[in-house]
Amino acid sequence: LLLSHHSRRKRAHKAIQPMKLIAPVLLSVFSIGSVGAIAHGPGASSRPQLSITIRDGNFTDLDGLEPTITWENSAYVEDVNIRYGIDLSARTTNLAALPRRIWGRASRIFNDRFALSTRLEMDVQSMDRIDFEIDGEDEENDLKMRMSGSASKNVGGGILKNSARVAFVEFTKGFDNDGNRVTINPRYNLDHQRGDVVMTYDADDTLIQVTASKDDQVVTISQKLNEDNIISPTLSRDGSLSLAWDRKLGDDNSIRTTLNPNRSVEVEWRDAAWTANVNFPMDQADLTGAQVHIKRDVKF
Repeated sequence: LLLSHHSRRKRAHKAIQPMKLIAPVLLSVFSIGSVGAIAHGPGASSRPQLSITIRDGNFTDLDGLEPTITWENSAYVEDVNIRYGIDLSARTTNLAALPRRIWGRASRIFNDRFALSTRLEMDVQSMDRIDFEIDGEDEENDLKMRMSGSASKNVGGGILKNSARVAFVEFTKGFDNDGNRVTINPRYNLDHQRGDVVMTYDADDTLIQVTASKDDQVVTISQKLNEDNIISPTLSRDGSLSLAWDRKLGDDNSIRTTLNPNRSVEVEWRDAAWTANVNFPMDQADLTGAQVHIKRDVKF
């Protein structure tokens, strides 16, 4: 899973054969977690973590519920940190339809400075594609890189072909300016041929974020009023304005309210394992068509 980007770059066209690699790679990830010697390594997780998520949206009966079971675990193999997991549907009676998503991530730090992480993810119900994500970091130079894409098998001209493509690339460079934090984050979406740059300036209680592209520019200024309250107005090039208010209500308990004038009011309430989202579409002075989503994570 974890490859040296520089040493394997020349052989990438030979190494990426998605449909031939999907099953062996993912199976090897899960088999690693079952080896007793690995579980005793530093930082290993001896017990898997099981979480049950139930989502509640617009529905009139129990058919609107979407319960899912998520199982994940982690282990160390020498200097490589490996995490892996699977999402299962808790509603279906069809055993073949139980698995939804399977994933694995491998991370390693080189020379106490460079970090490289690779993640593979696959929709079990559509095994002709695997998504990948590669993250790199140079801590000494305050530089991060992320690249994501997919590898798939498709039919072209009546011939079955393997293909891999990069869909998104971004870099983040950080600076220190008299004790204040400055970051520059250029991003590019190859699928839509669109790019933008996100710039932030963090000065204690004030955070300024500017997102600029060829078509739009957005400025957000977040001001910390006290330990419990943050106000964040956002202004776009087209004149649209939104106002967000974040308030801490206690340990693991917070609420975020976002006002989009003449459009909507959004409220997100987090209370430990509970998360509730309420959206009120706004028609002038009236609030109609409210949508409610509730999620509960149970870990044992």
